[in-house]
Amino acid sequence: MKRLLFVEDDFAIILGLQYALEQEKYCVTVCKNAKAALQAAKENTYDLFLLDISLPDHDGFWLYEKIKEFDTETPALFLTARDEEEAIIHGLESGAEDYVTKPFKTRELLLRIQKIIKRREKNTFLTYRDIELDLDANKVYIKQKQIEFTALEYRILLILISNHGKVITREILLEHIWDFAGNFVNDNTLTVYIKRIREKLGDANYIKTIKGSGYRLE
Repeated sequence: MKRLLFVEDDFAIILGLQYALEQEKYCVTVCKNAKAALQAAKENTYDLFLLDISLPDHDGFWLYEKIKEFDTETPALFLTARDEEEAIIHGLESGAEDYVTKPFKTRELLLRIQKIIKRREKNTFLTYRDIELDLDANKVYIKQKQIEFTALEYRILLILISNHGKVITREILLEHIWDFAGNFVNDNTLTVYIKRIREKLGDANYIKTIKGSGYRLE
């Protein structure tokens, strides 16, 4: 049974949505403020955080940032009556999987929740330290913020993360990306790509150069 942390202060919404979620066989923990929700998130494991933005003590953005200090894996879906573009962008940039404005259709919300949980179950995300690769969308997230990678940079990073802890020689890297990029990538070009990847990761220590051999993700 999937467990949801549902944070909402509107009694009518709680009553209707909690019933609908439980009918779909979700185990639902309801909190009416950010403080209680933060404590619940620390004490229990959930499959999804369903967070209202307008809460009586702190907003949902504050709550999610606090949760991410100890849980960077559990996805979040924001609920709010606000539909301003700035609020939507804020929610998505904070790392939320989705964003639904009130009033919403319960069935549509249930489908979105189901989609998020199923996507996580399919292991379509590959995680290494603060780096997360969305294998379906070919996207890179660092500390839950999307960073733009070219297709070739993404492929090199995928190879390194898939083999983290192992030394990947330059020859192996070139061999794996040859079919993808053809003769556009040679030994010198690979060096440039590794440099660009390090810059985008924001920490050169992610990728360690093994002199005379290749690279290893520590």
